[in-house]
Order: sequence, then C-alpha cells, then structure tokens
Amino acid sequence: MSQPVRTLAAGSVGTVETQYLDLPQPLRLDCGRELHPVRVAYETYGVLSPRRDNVILVCHALSGDAHAAGLAKAPPGEGTRDGFGAEERDGASRKGLGWWDGMIGPGKAFDTDRYFVVSTNLLGGCRGTTGPSSIDPATGKAYGPDFPVITVADMVRTERALLDALGIDRLAAVAGGSLGGMQALEWAIRFPDQVDAIIPIASTHALHAQGVAWNAIAREAIMRDPAWQGGRYHGTGSAPEAGMGVARMVGHITYLSAPALSEKFGRRLQFADDVRYTISEPEFEVESYLRHQAGSFVKRFDANTYLYTSRALTYFDLARQHGGGSLKRALEDVRARTLLIAFSSDWLYPPSASREIDEALRGLGKPVEFHVIEAPYGHDCFLLEEARQTPIIRRFLAQGGPE
Repeated sequence: MSQPVRTLAAGSVGTVETQYLDLPQPLRLDCGRELHPVRVAYETYGVLSPRRDNVILVCHALSGDAHAAGLAKAPPGEGTRDGFGAEERDGASRKGLGWWDGMIGPGKAFDTDRYFVVSTNLLGGCRGTTGPSSIDPATGKAYGPDFPVITVADMVRTERALLDALGIDRLAAVAGGSLGGMQALEWAIRFPDQVDAIIPIASTHALHAQGVAWNAIAREAIMRDPAWQGGRYHGTGSAPEAGMGVARMVGHITYLSAPALSEKFGRRLQFADDVRYTISEPEFEVESYLRHQAGSFVKRFDANTYLYTSRALTYFDLARQHGGGSLKRALEDVRARTLLIAFSSDWLYPPSASREIDEALRGLGKPVEFHVIEAPYGHDCFLLEEARQTPIIRRFLAQGGPE
C-alpha cells in the first residue's frame, strides 16, 4: 500500500494564540431556546485585505478545535492531530500543531499570503467555545445535560455572529472536512448572498443509516458508563472515561479502512511471540493502538460535548431541513461555487454522498466540481492526503478569488 504524500513545499503560519470573543446578542437555537452568554474561541491566519474580501472560514470535524494551523503558543497536553499515524507523521511537535496545519499557511491549499483564514471552535465544544462544560450563569455550575440540544445550523449561526462582531460581512470560501463540510453546505444554503465558494471534503448532505448507527453506539457507550451520572459529572471528581474511551475506539475505527488497518497492524502480536491466553490485556497491536487512542482522547475531550456534537451530526439532513425531502430543492438558492472532494476508501462519508450533491447542483445549473481521490486510508484521508488535495483547492480558489 502506498504511503500518503506528506511533503508540501510551503511555510508555516508560525506561533499562534487562540483568541476569545463574547457574542453581544443571545443566540436563538433550532430547539427553540436562546443561549446567552456565548463565548467563541477562534484563531486567524494571514492578513485581512482592505476590502475585507479575502476571508476563508475553516470549520472543524467532531473532535477538532479553533487551533487549525501553526504552533500553539501554549501547547496542550494532548493535541488534535488525529489523522491515522499522526504521531509518526508529526514527531515531537505534534501536540502543538494545528489539526489542518498541512493545508493552511504560505503556499498551502489555503494560502495565507493571499487569504485571511478564520477557524473557530464550534458551538457546544470543549476547547474554548460555550458548551456543556461551560458555566451556566443561572446555576454557577457546568451546564451538563441542561445545555440545549444543538444543530449544525446553530453552529453556523454562531460562526456568522462571530464574523459580524469581527466586521466581516462576506466570505471568499467556507471549507471543512466531515462535520466541517456539513457546516460549509449549511453556510451556502442559509447565507447564499454572503459566501462565494464552499469546499466540503469527505462530507455528506445527510449521514447514511450506518453512520447514524455507529454514532448511536458511541453515545450509548458514554451514557451507560455509571460515571456519566446523567451528564452531571463535573465537579464530582469522576468522569465517564471508560465509556468515552470505547466511544473513541468505535469512532476511530469508522474513520479508517480495512486495508489501512491490515497494512499497519495485520494480526501482529503486541508483546510476545505467541498468545498469552488473557482476556483483559491486549494481545494484538491493533488492540493496543485503540487503547492508546482512547487514553489520549479522554484527556482532552468532554464527554457531553461528544454527545451533543454527535447528535448534531445525525440530525443534519439538507433535504429534510431545507427541501421538504428533496435535496435538489434544498440547494435551489445556493449561489456559491462548490468544490466537492471525496475519497475512494471512505465508507463512513462515501463518495456516493458527494456525488448526489454534485448531481443535484448540476441539475440546477450551479457551478460545481467533484473529485474522488483514490486513497486507502478511509475517512481519515482528509487529514492525511493534504498534498493531493492542495493543487485541486488552489486551482479552484484561483478561479474566483481576490486579486
């Protein structure tokens, strides 16, 4: 199996510090509730043009955060570079690197010599933006399960409110992978006059039933952990780390492909030349790998945030929300040029989902490009195959970007 191309002749945005902004107005949510106050964590890279027409919003996936590029001024204990084999790829600097560092910077796909890139931690997050672990002003305690149920549309409204506060009216592009791609699509439908282009990567207009099922299993693992305590574990000295670990194992496997796992681990034993006849300890390298992934994840991620974000993922359905059951009708008002990128081995967000978006847009006479990249690493390809995405994205942006 060939290795992903990782050599990019481009520079870094350098050391970056996350910033925070409190939204001036309450946020009205799809569930009917209002949320206030709302704090948003964000980072920016590059220089805003005098005409403010060179802004690209980058949206993260389930486990990401605002730190998308460069080196964090204060590196966290555990980083968000979650792509398959991230530790081998990034070395000692891994924990401080932004989750999409290979895509954002001088000469990269989102070229900060040309664009002003904004990245936020999404609503409901646990990395600086208001979420279930934030303090509820009504009680002085963490919201926990009292945090309102949120949707992808609520995340996009939050991003729109942040940009309003920053004095940014229009976006040259909205881009993201997975859940980030969902946000890009929602932007194009909800704010059609404010977005020039969208780039949904390894994404979908609605999760297939299998994706909904895997997310349900992950949530059940968390909620059936006695330490979850109905979501009120903050301040108790106990958290549902066991359930979160299992959720992470389940999620991580869905991001990979069978060939990738076979190539990396096969059936190699972890500690001995033969099996040790144990139930509780890992025998195989792949078992040890999953335990390591679980252990790292629970140190940096809030269990309730996982529940809320996973639920938002499964609610997302453009046809239901905007088209009365028709995807084509949902996309009727889209004015943004669209670039869709999918990966051949991604069975969680399969190319067929992007193809359905492509066909609906083409049927409406909308400008759209669709590329399927042949790569064996499953859904994680959007984090790994940066060099193969870069020329496609740079060419697409050059067709309609600012001078």
